[in-house]
Amino acid sequence: MKYFKRILFVSFLSVILLQVSTLGVSALDMNEITAPSGALDSFLSLVPLIVVLVLLFLKVDMILAGFIAAVLAMLIGNVDLATLNGDLMTAIPQMLSNTVPILNSAIAMAVFSAGSYSASLELVKRGIKGKVEYVSAFIVILVAAATYMSGIGGGSAMVIAPLAFAAVGATPELIAAMSLAVAVSFTTSPASLETSMVAQLGNIDPSVYVTTMRPFWAGFVILAVLLAFFGAKKRKLTFKEDPDNRFASMSSKELAKFTVPAVFLLFSVIAGPVVNKAIGFGLFVPVVNMIGTLALIILCTDVTVDKTFKSLVDGSTYILKALFQVGIFLGFIYVIARTGAFSVIANLAQSAPTFLVVPTAILAGFAIGVPAGAYVGSILALVLPVGIALGFSPLAIGLVTMATGLGSQLCVVNITMQALSSGFKVDIIDVVKGNLKWILSAVGILILLSFIVL
Repeated sequence: MKYFKRILFVSFLSVILLQVSTLGVSALDMNEITAPSGALDSFLSLVPLIVVLVLLFLKVDMILAGFIAAVLAMLIGNVDLATLNGDLMTAIPQMLSNTVPILNSAIAMAVFSAGSYSASLELVKRGIKGKVEYVSAFIVILVAAATYMSGIGGGSAMVIAPLAFAAVGATPELIAAMSLAVAVSFTTSPASLETSMVAQLGNIDPSVYVTTMRPFWAGFVILAVLLAFFGAKKRKLTFKEDPDNRFASMSSKELAKFTVPAVFLLFSVIAGPVVNKAIGFGLFVPVVNMIGTLALIILCTDVTVDKTFKSLVDGSTYILKALFQVGIFLGFIYVIARTGAFSVIANLAQSAPTFLVVPTAILAGFAIGVPAGAYVGSILALVLPVGIALGFSPLAIGLVTMATGLGSQLCVVNITMQALSSGFKVDIIDVVKGNLKWILSAVGILILLSFIVL
């Protein structure tokens, strides 16, 4: 701790001294940044990037890591304090302006709070009459849908993992399947921080990115469902009884009524754009999705009107906090970008055979995601600019983003991993070991896809 306090003090001092010694504010467009000339200057431009990666690997706070690296970039690239301030004041509102993901996430968390997901699990459990493999498969569908709608993998896992453990126990294949489903869902969700990052960094319309990646999301979810299904079938599991399950005493009709808000929200998010296109106007727009879902929570569950609207506001806390945090970090990354670091990497990558560029980026995103998976948003801020500089398509960017998310599912400090470990009452190292071969297989499929579809 003393070591980092000293670094922090020196960083602040350096910023002040740098401001005294520099003049003017750079108005350089980030798209116009070129790589520095000369081997030494090129290497120096990479130093802040290396520093921030090392600090993230050491589990240093994201903002602190970004600040220290940004100060180094200021010293190396002769960037003044006014430019740092400008980049920061640009990045934060840019991230917080992603209102649709914020709204979708808040609505989904309100559905969580109402118990719609728990009720749907209980309803399916009754309907399949003792066939645990079908419940295991449904749990994966549930966590994928919940994550896709909310954009928050950790929140989905926190709610659903204990329910899954209470129903079928800790099955390695089920845990791995949930990890896989969560990773591909939050990295392609219309409500996630990661989609906001892709849209912001790549100047891509979020709806275009989401639509492009939806078939790949669905494909990986199907693979995860099959993994959970055959894993449970192979182990010949039986149901566990949960005496604390408040939905166990409800009739099937009552349970079906409780699930209506979740079904409506899922339909709005996934099928809504298709319906809008078919009818020629925007019916399933964010405000309709919000009011409709909240109305159904009030009508179909036992949650009061006041608590319903309070849960909407409370549900926005996580995504707003994450966007604010990443906005600050992104401002520091903009400063690092001004040194030409990403242009240097892009120039190096251009010298490689074209067909290997995207697979290499997929491996890089995955590799960085493993040790630094607590901060998937911050990893994307480091990885994606290189791909964007190389002219990656939305699909190529999506595959890299998915790979980064998959890497996070082998990270012991990732919130989803922590939630799965706690919910299934399994040591987190055992969760990592159980996930390893399946996550690596998924990364292999991503690489194969990069050769086929790009």
